[in-house]
Amino acid sequence: MGKDTEVSSMEIDDPNSINSDQITPKFSINVLQLLKSAQMQHGLRHGDYTRYRRYCSARLRRLYKSLKFTHGRGKYNKRAINESTITDVRFLHMVLYTAERAWSHAMEKRQLPDGPNARQRQYLIGRLKKAVKWASLFSHLCSIKGDSRTNLEAEAYASYMKGNLLFEQDINWDTALMHFKSARAVYEELGKYGDLENQVVCRERVEELEPSIRYCLHKIGDSNVKASELLKIGEMEGPALDLFKAKLEAVMAEARSQQAASLTEFNWLGHRFPISNAKSRVAILKAQELEKDLHGPSADSLSGEKRLAIFDKIFSAYHEARSCIRSDLVSAGNTESMKDDLNGLDKAVSAVLGQRTIERNQLLVTIAKSKLNKRRDDKNEKVTKPEELVRLYDLLLQNTADLSDLVSSGRDRKPEEIAFADECECKSLAFRAQRYGSFNWMLESVRYCPLHRLNLLCNEEGCFYLARSYSLAGKRAEAYSLFCRARSLTEDALKQFQAATNTDQVMIKELKTLYKDCRSSSCIEHATGIMEEEKAPENLSKKISNISIGGSQQKVEKYLVEKLDCYESAVGDSNVKSVARIERFPPSFQSIPRNPIVLDLAYSCIDFPSLDNRMKKESKGFMSRLWG
Repeated sequence: MGKDTEVSSMEIDDPNSINSDQITPKFSINVLQLLKSAQMQHGLRHGDYTRYRRYCSARLRRLYKSLKFTHGRGKYNKRAINESTITDVRFLHMVLYTAERAWSHAMEKRQLPDGPNARQRQYLIGRLKKAVKWASLFSHLCSIKGDSRTNLEAEAYASYMKGNLLFEQDINWDTALMHFKSARAVYEELGKYGDLENQVVCRERVEELEPSIRYCLHKIGDSNVKASELLKIGEMEGPALDLFKAKLEAVMAEARSQQAASLTEFNWLGHRFPISNAKSRVAILKAQELEKDLHGPSADSLSGEKRLAIFDKIFSAYHEARSCIRSDLVSAGNTESMKDDLNGLDKAVSAVLGQRTIERNQLLVTIAKSKLNKRRDDKNEKVTKPEELVRLYDLLLQNTADLSDLVSSGRDRKPEEIAFADECECKSLAFRAQRYGSFNWMLESVRYCPLHRLNLLCNEEGCFYLARSYSLAGKRAEAYSLFCRARSLTEDALKQFQAATNTDQVMIKELKTLYKDCRSSSCIEHATGIMEEEKAPENLSKKISNISIGGSQQKVEKYLVEKLDCYESAVGDSNVKSVARIERFPPSFQSIPRNPIVLDLAYSCIDFPSLDNRMKKESKGFMSRLWG
């Protein structure tokens, strides 16, 4: 035994005795692809860092148990991870997910509603330092235990974490720029090799790193990047850009607070209302900056989704300003002049908010109309239903009425307010002309309505699209009457818009188009009705000639189970209301075999023995014996 142990120890200690089969293999990890997949599947697709942090914790718990690398029971016993510990690739995964857990915890604190306070920011920076520590350890271990590609990716990951830490600390912008550039260079090289999926992931990471690099150059002063360009960069999506967006938002908030000092009054329809609260100034200034994006020269290039997102931000800013104004109104006391100014400012902000609400609903109408005649759009989403457009036009009419009432509520009205109220009435008339009712509901309500009452009903519910619905249903007289009524409403609205001082060219163009459509459609309906009237006797004679005494043989509709070999829908067309023929319900009766009925004819002839002696007798007492 002793000789055997000596020989074995000598073989281990002798470097020349190690053959090629005993060389420690190099582990390979596709770091970026692994992290991207985990992030997209566990919360970061929607920016949910809490969910991703919990996933990292659960993943680490599973790795600890599978590797039997737990830290004791009850009392915590720290177990260090070094080169000798790495015997499985899962140990490297453990270090990597520990860094990811610390980073996601820091980003979770960054996404607090009001932003992190001083104590929370200190904790945030501490978690980023922890992420840098574990990322550096991961890079060191991969340099020893990993292959060349894994080593490069680990170095890029550690550089990215170090750059994030310095980016959050607002110090050493040169060093942060160096780390970001180092990570970008590695990902650019890795994006040239490997499979297609890996190349796409590396190029996405390069694009996500570019805004941080440009911001560092902007802070150093070596770049000509303007603030507007930085805002456009901030519109990009990706987990690596969330820290950049938070930093950019903080910088913009600071810039707004500085500019808000010069915003001392709010101008609206000839009125000037002073703004004393600093928070109200910042909120109004933020809303005005967002309005420039909607009405600026680059507004036409914005998609509908981006414009709706900007509208949501505008509403949030104006609501914040209104809450601050009403808080000041509560604390104003009995000062009448201050109360009048605050009430006027609240009315002005509410009116601007109403205007933006009308613009947003008009945008929704435009988007809905573009999907009205399509069965499916490009993103395979559902098409617009007529009921949705009815609801949008109802909202527009209600918004216009509310805005008109708000503007007309004051005592001393200026000419600007009177002109604005007239403009609201013109818009209301235009929306009324464009509005339509859903076909199914309106068809039931006016099916038996005479023609002389359709005009009265049209004043309430009718319009151009309702006439189109009747046209599709084959009701030519009703459709013609509705088209004529819609044309008269459009003509009245067009005259009022052209007579107004502040003409809305977009609305006038839409009304002109609607007027032409109404006129052409009424002519088409008139001609089609006459043609159908002329062909009615001919069609009737054809139907009569096909009548037979024995009755026509109707096509027998088969159910789905009976025509499995035919590629034919059992549900029917989605545009036609038909009963689905999947299976007959309730099922028809079928004859089934039964057991024979046995008639017991000898039962009445059999004398059965008495069983009284076997029955249990009741015990009676003395009194019961006497009285029976």
